[in-house]
Amino acid sequence: MPLKSPSNASIRTLINSCKTIGHLYQLHALIIRKGLEQDHFLVSYLLNRSNSVSYALSIFDRLLTPSTLPYNILLKIYSHKSHFDDTLSLFIRMKRSEYAWPDKYTYPSLIRSCSNECRLKEGEIFHGSAIRCGVSDDIYVGSSLVDFYGKCKEIFSARKAFDEMTERNVVSWTAIVVGYANVGDMDNATRMFVQMPERNLTSWNAMIGGLVGDMASARALFEKSPERDIIAWGALISGYAQNGQPNEAVKIFLEMESMNVKPDEYIMVSLMSVCAQVGSLDFAKWVDCYLCQSSIDKGQTHVIAALIDMNAKCGNMDRAKKLFEEMPKRDLISYCSMIQGLSIHGCAEEAVGLFNRMLNERLIPDEAAFTVILAACSRGGLVKEGSHYFETMKNKYSIVPSPDHYACMVDLLSRSGQLKAAFELLNSMPVEPHASAWGALLGACKLYGEVELGEVVARRLFELEPKNSGSYVLLSSIYAAAEQWQDFAIVRDKMRERGFRKIPGRSWISHNR
Repeated sequence: MPLKSPSNASIRTLINSCKTIGHLYQLHALIIRKGLEQDHFLVSYLLNRSNSVSYALSIFDRLLTPSTLPYNILLKIYSHKSHFDDTLSLFIRMKRSEYAWPDKYTYPSLIRSCSNECRLKEGEIFHGSAIRCGVSDDIYVGSSLVDFYGKCKEIFSARKAFDEMTERNVVSWTAIVVGYANVGDMDNATRMFVQMPERNLTSWNAMIGGLVGDMASARALFEKSPERDIIAWGALISGYAQNGQPNEAVKIFLEMESMNVKPDEYIMVSLMSVCAQVGSLDFAKWVDCYLCQSSIDKGQTHVIAALIDMNAKCGNMDRAKKLFEEMPKRDLISYCSMIQGLSIHGCAEEAVGLFNRMLNERLIPDEAAFTVILAACSRGGLVKEGSHYFETMKNKYSIVPSPDHYACMVDLLSRSGQLKAAFELLNSMPVEPHASAWGALLGACKLYGEVELGEVVARRLFELEPKNSGSYVLLSSIYAAAEQWQDFAIVRDKMRERGFRKIPGRSWISHNR
């Protein structure tokens, strides 16, 4: 690079226009040759242009007496790279220095580093230090504090920091809206969103994402948004997927495609979840093909896990098995997806074999893994294996059975005709059983003609779900099968009294799968 004794100002201009790391190295070498490596302003320009933490530190360490400016820039680099320990060490070094003092530009970086890892205690200490330093009322420090407390879900502290700000900008307003959305307080999030003098894309996205429990409101806000980025589209698709509205999710995906917005891996994972809900093999093949033709990194663990889950649940077990076996390292999620897929498609014994293989690979099953294997045993009628896993879960892994685990066991015992054992298990539960568990037992009572037990179970279901007509239909069917027509008529009269109406041509009876 032809440089003839350029001035400091021209060197700063060259640093700012640097396009490659190689050019930055050349300029750094020039600064050293000119004896300017102790010029804190020039060095600060170099630090600002460095994308490498190690290189930035090597530049900083050549300063004999670093002042506040280079300290602040290196702190900013550390915080953006989520290097909390390095951020803390550098701040301690700064506090001990005779040539640098923390100022209003120091604390946003310190607080951001705490936000990245939700380090509440350390953030509170920095907050106190900012107060003692007299900079806590600065707009950037205040905005950082609101963002920090919001990300740590300390929403009352976030609101207090927000209310104490003498001046606010779009960043501080957005931080409080996002904070409320993160804790699910959409009433206050909406209230603050409406009051915002100026709304940015982050605040719109926070509101859309926070309203996914109410998809009509989320969609309405999405339509009002002045601009939509990939996060907004993803929030809507994910919301429909989570709320069991796969068709709407697909519509939004196709609308996004028509506007030439390319999906990222998170949207594709949501789309694969949608496909798994629908269970369509053709749709699964289309999604798989679409993903293969995209630029998305297919080697990411969460992408592979979603692919396995989708293909397994849609019946493409060969593809799921191939993906599973090709994984460099299989985790609990991928194992559970395969086990669930096998059990759904009638391969319960193979599912049990795969669960045992998982244990042999020294993976520790969690509550969800035991729910999956107990459901597989239930579908396959594997009473011995299911009972073994239920006891193993409690005794070996010290997992307290959840209502879901009990429901699986009740279903397993009910399907195998062990109705009294299922009833005893329900009554022994330390927590209130799911209505679905009682429903499984009532269905078995119909299947095996257990009138007396069916009456007891039905009465419990009437208490739990008084508006569920299915329990009345099952009990009336039990009476009909036993030719107890008087009892049958009583149940039907009660159904009419409660306004239950059977849809013509449709059966309410739960068939044993």
